[in-house]
Amino acid sequence: MVEAAQKQRIPAVEVVDLKKHFPVKKGLLRRTVGHVHAVDGVSFAIYEGETLGLVGESGCGKSTVGRLLLRLIEPSAGSIMVDGADVSRMSKAEMRPYRRQMQIIFQDPFSSLNPRMSAGDIVGEPLMVHGISRGKERAERVAALFERVGLRPAQMRNFPHEFSGGQRQRICIARALALGPKVIVGDEPVSALDVSIQAQVINLLMDLQRGSNLSYLFISHNLAVVEHISHRVAVMYLGRIVEVAEKKTIFTSPQHPYTEALLSAVPVPDPAIKREKRLVEGDVPSPVNRPSGCHFHTRCPYAIDRCKVEEPTLKPAAKSPETLVACHLR
Repeated sequence: MVEAAQKQRIPAVEVVDLKKHFPVKKGLLRRTVGHVHAVDGVSFAIYEGETLGLVGESGCGKSTVGRLLLRLIEPSAGSIMVDGADVSRMSKAEMRPYRRQMQIIFQDPFSSLNPRMSAGDIVGEPLMVHGISRGKERAERVAALFERVGLRPAQMRNFPHEFSGGQRQRICIARALALGPKVIVGDEPVSALDVSIQAQVINLLMDLQRGSNLSYLFISHNLAVVEHISHRVAVMYLGRIVEVAEKKTIFTSPQHPYTEALLSAVPVPDPAIKREKRLVEGDVPSPVNRPSGCHFHTRCPYAIDRCKVEEPTLKPAAKSPETLVACHLR
């Protein structure tokens, strides 16, 4: 029923076969000797008012996907659809109105804030750059944003070093909200915060979503946080999405062997519960020299000969049709 409802809606943003290959250069002449396949054919859609959680090991390409979505880095191939328009090849001038619709919250709130600017100037800068408001009107808008994220307007004069980590992240959220975006990319927005502050920021993001019908791409290593905030979850491995499903489905009935391994590694806060651990052997292969076929076959306990030569496509799972999985055996 959820799938049918989503098909009737137009996605807030949709990416199709998105790729990013970074050249590897060596020698005095800096010749290209290979490519790092950071993102290798990723496709997904995020609907209005929905949070898509993106999880996977370090180096799998999660943050690169988030930056590609906003064109902070340029894609090698693929399309990024916003309001029915492909923004992946637009010029800077053409891209400008679409930048108002997509914003990002970075992982480290301190390094993403200019230490020489006051908090009020930081939040108000997007309004000035896009010519939305100036002077007294801008100050009033910034004060309203401060109150919206749980800060006092009197703190607008303070500088970033005068705030706590949680407060700095609230400033980053206020800055992301300034232009009234439809989509916000959260690149591990709570991983640098204390656990108690993490809960406050997550609840703030959820309240803002309900109030403004925002769409989130929430990138994180923390599966507990992803389970709490997400509606759907996408699992990445070595530049590819290997499974996409509703939150409840993916945490109770994972289909891809890699997803099973990720979930089995999460500790259970009850010593009486014994969980079967599905350990993944070996290291993550190099994104420069990737394995043929299914990239996961070198570490998969269920791999067959077909997995070594044929790349699996993302398709509905046999046992769980609402789940999209890239596996020959599921």
